[in-house]
Amino acid sequence: MNQVSQSNLTDNKLVECSSNKVSLETELSETLYNTMKDFVLRNPTWDQYKLINSALATFLVQNGCTDNSVSEIYLNQLFTPSKSF
Repeated sequence: MNQVSQSNLTDNKLVECSSNKVSLETELSETLYNTMKDFVLRNPTWDQYKLINSALATFLVQNGCTDNSVSEIYLNQLFTPSKSF
């Protein structure tokens, strides 16, 4: 019984964690950085956070991720028009 309670507690913590935000620091190639910067400057509805979230969600879904939250981010960006100026 204790193992079932522990499993439920772990599941609840995972659900709580999935709704939280975390900071991410990474190194990008100069080409990727410049391309991302140019895209964000040409598309006022996007920012670097939305772009990174979209790119990660796309990668994860295309590589087998079945998490509903990730799928939602992926689908939202598919159907959000990107206007270039």
